[in-house]
Formats: sequence, structure tokens, C-alpha cells
Amino acid sequence: MVKPGGICPAAASWKAAWGITDIHRMPYFTRLILFLFCLMVLVESRKPKKRRWTGQLETSKPSHLHKKNFDMTKIPNGKPQPLLRVDDHDFTMRPAFGGPAIPVGMDVQVESLDSISEVDMDFTMTLYLRHYWKDERLAFPSTSNKSMTFDGRLVKKIWVPDVFFVHSKRSFIHDTTTDNIMLRVFPDGQVLYSMRITVTAMCNMDFSHFPLDSQTCSLELESYAYTDEDLMLYWKNGDESLKTDEKISLSQFLIQKFHTTSRLAFYSSTGWYNRLYINFTLRRHIFFFLLQTYFPATLMVMLSWVSFWIDRRAVPARVSLGITTVLTMSTIITGVNASMPRVSYIKAVDIYLWVSFVFVFLSVLEYAAVNYLTTVQERKERKLQEKFPCMCGMLPSRTMTLDGSYSESEANSLAGYPRSHILTEEERQDKIVVHLALSNESNSSRKKGLLKGQMGRRIFQNTHAIDKYSRLIFPASYIFFNLIYWSVFA
Repeated sequence: MVKPGGICPAAASWKAAWGITDIHRMPYFTRLILFLFCLMVLVESRKPKKRRWTGQLETSKPSHLHKKNFDMTKIPNGKPQPLLRVDDHDFTMRPAFGGPAIPVGMDVQVESLDSISEVDMDFTMTLYLRHYWKDERLAFPSTSNKSMTFDGRLVKKIWVPDVFFVHSKRSFIHDTTTDNIMLRVFPDGQVLYSMRITVTAMCNMDFSHFPLDSQTCSLELESYAYTDEDLMLYWKNGDESLKTDEKISLSQFLIQKFHTTSRLAFYSSTGWYNRLYINFTLRRHIFFFLLQTYFPATLMVMLSWVSFWIDRRAVPARVSLGITTVLTMSTIITGVNASMPRVSYIKAVDIYLWVSFVFVFLSVLEYAAVNYLTTVQERKERKLQEKFPCMCGMLPSRTMTLDGSYSESEANSLAGYPRSHILTEEERQDKIVVHLALSNESNSSRKKGLLKGQMGRRIFQNTHAIDKYSRLIFPASYIFFNLIYWSVFA
């Protein structure tokens, strides 16, 4: 660079070569040419030198014509000036400490309803929990009125509401790939605090109508430390504060309704707290239990009726059929109760299964009664045969005379019998007396008995009648029970 009153290095070398001692003595034209020469040398020295090819691609440098974005996070030289003056305040205290209660709005978006457990009586839900409040200590000047968004690292430095889930068994904040926490601060101090949580909470279920039941469960939110005098929880937009994903579905339940409520909760040692409720109603799908429980139980009852059409003398067939149906019903009852909590009251499915079990058991008792009465009748007939070994010589009572004489045609009818089969006069008199006594006894009872008594004796005298009546009574009774059951519980 040419200094004032001086010359460039190229001109100095040229002056030394020509032996010129004073440049001011040179002619004006010569000095002008020398100045132009120095200017050209200076321009040539500032041009970039050409690089030799090295076999590597050269990256293009960004053009100075592009406008650079202003970096708000850049700290100028000197004392650092943070965006939020977090260190200037004590954030262990709530906003407006000592003043009125700070309002904290809430809204929830349910992402999924993962599971419902009847045995543990709880449910698992994944949701986005959002808090809204105003903290003037976080206000910052802004010309564009744009908010600033932060991750979970700033949450540890400022005050946030201490909301927890009442009656929760376990819960956690998702941390893949980082903690799912978002904090958004507006210039006027408004704060949005959002997190993604999975919570398992208790649900008091009533199984008196199981599996034809509907269950209502609640997820309760409450401040742990601040009473209603310090912190006021409320739903930010009423019922619109709760939003659900349309794709939420459960295998056993139909989600009927989601709604929100709020009330005050009192603790004797600490005071009153605001509590928010997320309520949802579930109705159980019945088709699974129809296939797994009701249809098998009904088929077992109908299978037990088959024994009414089997011969009463087929003891192995009827006994094995009855025992099989009883054991199958016991297995169905055990399987249903294994997947249910041990409640102290009767469920709707218990009523159906145990009534079906009673019908199956009564079919076994029915055959026991038939078998017993058959045995008694055969024993009586055997005793009569032992007492009167041969009755072939006796004629019907209507052809007998009191003196034991026979007509000529009756005597001729006995001609074909061997003599050993023909009764003697004394034996004939004994048979006539016994038969007349039985005949007189039956006539007197028939005159004294009513129609109901006659039917009862006819049933006991003919064991086939018990099976005949059972074929009608058992199905009719079971159909009547089903009509009452489904009209009450369905």
C-alpha cells in the first residue's frame, strides 16, 4: 500500500536501478506513469492465486450476498445477558406469592387407552397433559410477540405446578429419544407446560352384571402441596379440554363417553384441594362371552337331556353321560372365575352357570330316581313270583266264580296245558282268595283316591312315565329361566 509522501516497493527498486535520488525532481509525466505502475502492481498482488488440481472437490463458499439470520442465542462480548432472567428470581416460590391463588388451566389429549384389568381392577392410559398459567417473572421484551420454546432442561430451573394423579399405581414420563417435555413461554409471561405420560390408575368396578355390565372409571388430577388458597386448578375449556383420538379401541369394551368434572377434595390434616376428573364409560362386548361361556353351558344342559331318551336299563350309558356333563360344567365355572377378582357378591354369569349346573345335576338325580323305582318294582315282582311260583293256571278275575268253578269253555282252554301246570283245587282256592283280596284293595283305593293320587301311583308304577314327563318339564323350565335372565340383565 502506498503511504502518503512515499513510494511503493516496485517504484523504489526501479528508482535504485536508474540512480534517481529524489523523486520530486522527476517530471510530472514520469511521476504519473510511476504512480499508475504502482497501482497496477498493487491490484495484481491482491488477486487470488490459482490453485493446482489436487484431485479433491472444492466446496463453494457461501456468497456474501445472502442475508444472515440473526442469532438470538449469541451472547455479545462482555457480561452475559440470558434470554430469561431465571437467576434474578426465587423460583422456589409460586407466582404472586402471598397474594391470591394462581389459576392453572388444564387440558388433556388421550392418546391411547392401553388396557383394562378386571383382576387388578385398574386401567392404563397414555395422554398429553398440558398446564397453562402466567408467571410475570418469565416475561421478556419482544417486538414480534413470538413465544420461545424450551425442552425439559428449563423445567428444573423455574416454578411449575405440582400436579399428581390420585389413586395411581404407577406412572412415568416418556423419555425416548429425550424427555417428552415441552415448555413454551410468551412475552407477557404466559406459560404452556406439556408432557407425555403413561399412567396406571385404580378403577372401582362393579361386577354384579358381569359380563353384561358397563364400567365407569376416572383419572383424578390434583395439586400435591398447594391448597385451593394457593393454586386453583380448572379445566381450561370446559368439556372441550378433553380430547381423544378417534382410533382408540379396546378388544373387550366399547368406549361410550368421555367427559370432565371437577370438585373440591378435603384432607383433615392439610385442607381443601381442587381436584379434576377425567371420566369415561365402557360397555363390555358380549359376543366373546356368548361363544366362550353361555353357548357351551347351554349345550351341556341340552346334552344332559339326551339321557331321558336312553333306555332305563342302559345304566353305563346314562351314568357316564350325566357325569360327563357335570364335570364339563364344573370346568366352565372354574375357567370363568379364574379370570375374575374374588368378589364377595354373585355375578350375572354365576347365576347362569350355576342354574345350568343345577339342571345338569337334576338330570343325574332323575335317572337315580328312575333306577331306584325300577329296582323296587322288580324286587316286589320277584317276591310275588317267589311266593306264587306259577300263575299260568289262573284265569282273569272276571271269569272266576267265588266257589272256584270254571265254565265249560274255560275248562276246554286248559286242556292243552300239562297236568303239572294245572292247579289243584286247594291251590286254586288260595289263588282266588289272594287275587280277590288284591282286587278289592285296589277298588277301594281307587274309590277313595283323587285324580292327583292316581297319577302319582301311575308314575311310580310305570317308571317310563318319569322320563316322559322330564322330556317336557326340563326344557320348558330352562327356556323360562333364559327368558327371565336375559330380560333382567340384557
